[in-house]
Amino acid sequence: MESGLESLGLATLLLIVLAGFAAGWVDAVVGGGGLIQLPALLLVPGITPVQALATNKMGSIFGTATSAATYYRRVGPDLKTALPMAVIALAGSFGGAVLAANLPASVFKPIIVTALVAVALFTALKPDVGGITALRHDGHKHYVVACLIGAVIGFYDGLIGPGTGSFLVIALVSAMGYAFLEASAKAKIVNMATNAGALLFFLPHGSILWGVGLLLGAANMAGGYLGARTAVKQGSRFVRVVFLLVVSALIIKLGYDVWQENFA
Repeated sequence: MESGLESLGLATLLLIVLAGFAAGWVDAVVGGGGLIQLPALLLVPGITPVQALATNKMGSIFGTATSAATYYRRVGPDLKTALPMAVIALAGSFGGAVLAANLPASVFKPIIVTALVAVALFTALKPDVGGITALRHDGHKHYVVACLIGAVIGFYDGLIGPGTGSFLVIALVSAMGYAFLEASAKAKIVNMATNAGALLFFLPHGSILWGVGLLLGAANMAGGYLGARTAVKQGSRFVRVVFLLVVSALIIKLGYDVWQENFA
């Protein structure tokens, strides 16, 4: 069982704590905290990409659990929808992690960039979407759509990961008709489950740096708590603005990766 802390200098240690806090805040509002946290983890001397991914998931699950609890107390999301989504998403995430061990993420990155551009345009060109909750489906169909979203995005999280929370939010807003704030509250519950699904795969392989993961987890919890409170206080308009900023950052980051892998 590796700690990972023994090889960290003070500057790297502080950077990881700050990155974990910022990632927890961003994840709590709209998702996408891995954009901040994963690059910071790669600064740990000797860390492998698999160790970075596994440790990132461990840190993130503390933050998503904290923000999910905060949202639940203050927003009261419908658990009849969120819990089945979460269970399906956990299974999907585990399946995605299994495939990720055998298939490079670079295969999917161009598709993800295209999807993110479409999401950003949809959100920017439809300013009224996500302002209030107006559910698009009734009865059985509502839960079927919710579970399909959980399965697809859970699988994506286990396979690649960046932007999972953002994809969950926009799917809940556009496909199901939730307001941004309520969508974000449900997304945290589901995202907690996708993190757990990936961890179930990584744990037997001994890929987690436990000391770094627990440190990240503590920082994530603080950021997640503050982020959830900020989102609840500011409302759906604020969540929408942060969502567009995070999705734009994801497009730039993944677009740059695709360029480097194929054209540089």
